[in-house]
Amino acid sequence: MVAIFDSVVCIKISGRATFVSSVDLNKLVEELANRGQKHFVFDLTDCVMMDSTFLGVLAGIALKLASKTETANCQPQLLNANPRISEVLENLGMAHLFKLVNSKGQLTNAYEPAKSENVSQVEITRTCLEAHKLLMSIQPENISKFKDVAQFLAEDLKRQESSAG
Repeated sequence: MVAIFDSVVCIKISGRATFVSSVDLNKLVEELANRGQKHFVFDLTDCVMMDSTFLGVLAGIALKLASKTETANCQPQLLNANPRISEVLENLGMAHLFKLVNSKGQLTNAYEPAKSENVSQVEITRTCLEAHKLLMSIQPENISKFKDVAQFLAEDLKRQESSAG
């Protein structure tokens, strides 16, 4: 779900944030950033967990925003991350990429469904691989956690691309 107010984009992430929704999230933020949006708030009030792909995509979003001159000083905010998510962010060495904010009330009720596209299996696998490579590059301790997954995804992607082409 997404709501846009003046210069702030609020993206509500509910339930389980997984690789399935990570491609759409990445495309949404990229499209809005290309349209000039600079301030992103990810409302995690109703998010119970994030898988490693989603975390990697979120880290990638923060790094892309930090690398652009126009958004370099606009650190994305994570609103109301539960203790489990906060701990995972810390353990993976990516908490510093975000401003963690806790708030009692809901930001808005004006959320609308974000558009979702049919995403190919190749695109999902490529996103998963890139996310895991990014997590490994953020902190050396992550290499042992994700190297086998990344290797599997790389081999799977190669297989998918050769059978598709």
